[in-house]
Amino acid sequence: MKILVTGGLGFIGSHTTVELQNKGYEVIIIDDLSNSTEKVLDGIVAITGKRPIFEKLDLKEKSKVEDFFKRHQDVAGVIHFAASKAVGESVEKPLLYYENNIGTLVYLLKELSQKNKSSFIFSSSCTVYGQADKMPITESAPVKAAESPYGNTKQMGEEIIHDTCKVTPGINAIALRYFNPMGAHPSTEIGELPIGVPQNLVPFITQTGIGLREQLSVFGGDYPTSDGTCIRDYIHVVDLAKAHVVALERLLNGKNSENYEVFNVGTGKGSTVLEAIKSFERVSGKKLNYKIVDRRPGDITSAYADTTKANKVLGWKAESTLDEAMKSAWLWEQKVRK
Repeated sequence: MKILVTGGLGFIGSHTTVELQNKGYEVIIIDDLSNSTEKVLDGIVAITGKRPIFEKLDLKEKSKVEDFFKRHQDVAGVIHFAASKAVGESVEKPLLYYENNIGTLVYLLKELSQKNKSSFIFSSSCTVYGQADKMPITESAPVKAAESPYGNTKQMGEEIIHDTCKVTPGINAIALRYFNPMGAHPSTEIGELPIGVPQNLVPFITQTGIGLREQLSVFGGDYPTSDGTCIRDYIHVVDLAKAHVVALERLLNGKNSENYEVFNVGTGKGSTVLEAIKSFERVSGKKLNYKIVDRRPGDITSAYADTTKANKVLGWKAESTLDEAMKSAWLWEQKVRK
């Protein structure tokens, strides 16, 4: 069975491609290489023994999207990762984010709506909840006004898919709302390799640990938490990748109860920034050079998932601890800096 993975050479996309190939699916990757590299294909091959089909393609070019689906009419499912994802950059370049994250989604759904049956997994985010009123966050928590154009594209993306599914019986879709992905494949063949300054905490921790960054800034030490720093739900990328395969198979096997469903994907456990730093220090045996600085605009105090629905309905559960995920991130950092 042929599955299209857009953004399949990115951090989460590459790990999901590995899990799909391990389950026997034929994977086609579309990626424009704006935040990844073709070398990731070699890592996927090293792990699975199989090279996915790869097409360098910019999904913003509507005619090329149409041409792709003409050539690959046997695509049974799509997992859509391709999107710009830096919150700060989205504030500075909102039109780039709306074009790249919304336009491309519309072009994909237009093609899928012409098929008799299609399964679609959307890469969404816990940012849709904003600062939730209660912890842990359930899927029924209200979606709040977005803090950034990036967050807004995830909210709008979900609404577009929901509206499309209402009038297109052939499309079945699941939106997975991720919490904070981290780590690397245990083989250290693939992992998170941000281009430029990392936007996420964990690669900044590991880059500081290895000496690439002089110091880690911890934004805010006066939040109403146990140690004054923000709380997040850090999930191992391999656990997250497996959730995509489980969600896709739910649709392919017709197990979904509605043609549009939403699931939180996290561990269900919140960790503060300082707890994440202590985890790094435990697994690496190194002291991290960090400094607590002023809060960063747009950061919320706390976000961690209630994963009951994913556990019971999807039959999926995160397996790795924070230390296990952190150790994999550190081993990957050491490998890529050799």
